Amino acid sequence: MNEFYQSNEEQQHYSTEQVEQAKPILAVRDICKTYSQGTREIQVLNSISADIYKGEAIALVGPSGSGKSSLLHILGMLDKADSGKVFLNGQDCTNFNDAERTAIRRTDIGFVYQFHQLLPEFSALENVIIPQLINGHSRKNATARAKVILEFLGLQERIGHRPNAMSGGEQQRVAIARAIANEPTLLLADEPTGNLDPNTAERVFQSLIGLIRQTGLAAIIATHNLELANRMDRVLQMQDGKLYSYVPQQPQQ
Repeated sequence: MNEFYQSNEEQQHYSTEQVEQAKPILAVRDICKTYSQGTREIQVLNSISADIYKGEAIALVGPSGSGKSSLLHILGMLDKADSGKVFLNGQDCTNFNDAERTAIRRTDIGFVYQFHQLLPEFSALENVIIPQLINGHSRKNATARAKVILEFLGLQERIGHRPNAMSGGEQQRVAIARAIANEPTLLLADEPTGNLDPNTAERVFQSLIGLIRQTGLAAIIATHNLELANRMDRVLQMQDGKLYSYVPQQPQQ
């Protein structure tokens, strides 16, 4: 089993220069998606293209209904685009069948949602162990890795607690631990702090960014919180079905 973290002396941080020289973990080209609503056709994604690199934390912003979740579902192999291509780790996943899409979600993609979606009858430790067992890891190795991740997230005193005995922030940190349990290369988070108070949201955000820096994950984090978004490496904005680089407005003098 690979160690989850490195010592301070060995810890890698991914500079802008390293990111620019690397090949993208995720590349999408000309993604389009249209939904039918009665007799209307609504195009929610219109020729979306982007590259996401190892070690990057990318904020995805935009108003409700702008297509953020639709894009995340396509990037996470939960839905298919009408046209365009999706590459993950250099592999064209566009025409994967259901079994292939399930397999790549299990091994290469981690998901974090606004609501933690933890299994209520299992402890924090068990919630992080289970995805690893499904993926074929031994219980011994899965348990060891789960403990390391939960300890990194400051949950060593809570590993035996069930979700209903934990705070909202603790539940969400367990959800983050579960998302990276199988060592994915891509993390997709849909409003991971949207249901939390500001202080708790800050702690969860710090945990999430810490994991990205430690592991070299490529991460896309959809959020309405522009203050948090502007602290990430890049900000992409969904608007009218298009994806733009977001430039914060400067205050007027």
